[in-house]
Amino acid sequence: MSALLQGKTALILGIANKWSIAYAIAQAFRREGATVLLTYQGERLQRSLEEIGGALGAAKVFQCDVSKDDDLANLSATLAPEFPKIDIVVHSIAFANSEDLARPFLQTSRDGFRLATEISAWSLVGVANAVRPLMTDGGVIITLSYLGAQRVIENYNVMGVAKAALEASVRYLAGELGVDNIRVNAISAGPIKTAAARGIKDFSKILEAIAAKAPLRRNCTPAEVADTAVFLASDLGRGVTGNTIFVDSGYQIMGL
Repeated sequence: MSALLQGKTALILGIANKWSIAYAIAQAFRREGATVLLTYQGERLQRSLEEIGGALGAAKVFQCDVSKDDDLANLSATLAPEFPKIDIVVHSIAFANSEDLARPFLQTSRDGFRLATEISAWSLVGVANAVRPLMTDGGVIITLSYLGAQRVIENYNVMGVAKAALEASVRYLAGELGVDNIRVNAISAGPIKTAAARGIKDFSKILEAIAAKAPLRRNCTPAEVADTAVFLASDLGRGVTGNTIFVDSGYQIMGL
């Protein structure tokens, strides 16, 4: 352990299970000495997240549903008595209706478009606003994106548009929060086998294409994404803000 995050407190939103990229980030943060706080969406996930939190040595596991204004409004008040200062926020939250992912983008429903954008993009803004009062000594906000925000990826559809909004939100948040020494960045991870990825049609074909065409001739791993998050969250990344950093074995540089 190099203790790059010793003395830092990190709030991580969006762990679904032990295969989540956010779980790998939490593991890496703990390895580097950070105090880790985890959230779960609702009672259905409470038990599994408490078990995950126990395995990680998380200091707190609590409910925060970003679709509920009250949960966001109470976020600082929930944390402040025990954790009056938050140094790092990891936002790993995205959702789209399965039917909107399955149909052509042209046929995306109004409600499906709104829902995907609200949960996947606006929630970053909501969380940043809610936690900002506790980032009294500056801090770092990290979110997770994907190449589908910048390129047309078959079957990614409305989620690609939501991720594009997320990346734009990163830039605008970085522009506003820099005066408070709060850095905001996105990591655009290559495709990884997670629960969310199972909702993308022909996902295995995407993995095969990356392995065949990426300069490194392989898919990226959760650990590689997590180590990039450690860099961004630590003082090593102190000059980096407003960026989308690709961790995808170099696939994004390739043409046809």
